[in-house]
Amino acid sequence: MSNIPENVKYTNSHEWISEESGIATIGLSDFAQDAMGDIVFINLPAVGDAVTAGESFADVESVKAVAEVFSPVSGTVESVNEELLDNPALVNEAPYDAWLIRVSDISERVELMDAAAYAQHCESEKE
Repeated sequence: MSNIPENVKYTNSHEWISEESGIATIGLSDFAQDAMGDIVFINLPAVGDAVTAGESFADVESVKAVAEVFSPVSGTVESVNEELLDNPALVNEAPYDAWLIRVSDISERVELMDAAAYAQHCESEKE
């Protein structure tokens, strides 16, 4: 079973989100990076860009495919994990440390799951 920390929430499309002081930190779940295989390139938005809940804000290229990353919230990109631009494999190595973007001015959210619900969601996708 994938690594599913209790301290973050999850989307149906396998992004994780944590919120602190009105700032949402968003990344790809362990399940997502495992399904994708070795990640070789990540295209991230710029600081100041708007993101919309449920819409793509980035794409991640692995040796298997290119996948879009969907934002769990609407808001403004406050920071981008520049380290991933040079070393996208960090998402494979530590998906919950290798966040993609941080978002402020949050105005809406998609429906999020806790760790238990997300674990069930992942199991249902394996079948």
